[in-house]
Amino acid sequence: MFRNLRINIFIFYFLTVMAFLLLFYYALEILAISNLFLLGVVLLSLVVLSAVFISKLAVDPLQEYVKNLQTFSKETLHELNLPISTITTNTQMLQKNLQDEKNSKRAARIESACEMLQQRYNELDYLIRMQTKQEIKEQFSLDELIQNRVQFMQKIYPHINFNLTLSKCELFIDKIGLSKVIDNLIDNGVKYSRDSKNIDIAIKNNMLLIQDYGIGMDEVQLLAIFDNYYQINSEMKGFGIGLSMVKRFCDENGIKLIFDSMPNSGTTVKLKFKQEQ
Repeated sequence: MFRNLRINIFIFYFLTVMAFLLLFYYALEILAISNLFLLGVVLLSLVVLSAVFISKLAVDPLQEYVKNLQTFSKETLHELNLPISTITTNTQMLQKNLQDEKNSKRAARIESACEMLQQRYNELDYLIRMQTKQEIKEQFSLDELIQNRVQFMQKIYPHINFNLTLSKCELFIDKIGLSKVIDNLIDNGVKYSRDSKNIDIAIKNNMLLIQDYGIGMDEVQLLAIFDNYYQINSEMKGFGIGLSMVKRFCDENGIKLIFDSMPNSGTTVKLKFKQEQ
């Protein structure tokens, strides 16, 4: 598709330029038009008209492609919802009647996998709504969201002690986007904790604090943490884009993002929310 599109644009552009040159030569040499202003106006009009056709030739197929892709994504997302809900519901029903410990653990793993699928489903739905510019802000309790995300992360990192000190905090913001931010920050805290098994999470004075006791960062590293693909430790798995996404979300939603860190002492990340949220 895109190869043919490039060829068509090249051919149209080449023929248009050649036509302008021939027209200009014909007007000056054959017709001997002396009114250069009138000639310039005519040529400018033709240039604008050609630009409109070239932009239409370039953009229309892409718009159609994106529209079809969005439609396919929405339909696929809708079809995924039913099997995920069915598996989750039936697994929970089976767990009530299971007596064998091994089978109970297997059912628990299935339920955990379904929760992860549901998480991916929610993120895909979120991305589709972001692309279609739908309103994605909602009213929710930050303390309840933290508890939910910690429960999810605890299944991934069962060896970590998450110490919560949560006061009540109501927000009106993009909940799924903030969930992704929190997951990224907790995940980073765990990865760079070294031998420490403690992550402290607190809410106070309209601020969220996530503190680890790991390798920490010096001032030079702090200046580069929001750069795409930057990683403090190259041996860590990942692509180094998490904190740049966190920074972009905070900037777009008026959240003040603060990093306090010292080498070998750990890092504290602070998210300060606007009062009106």
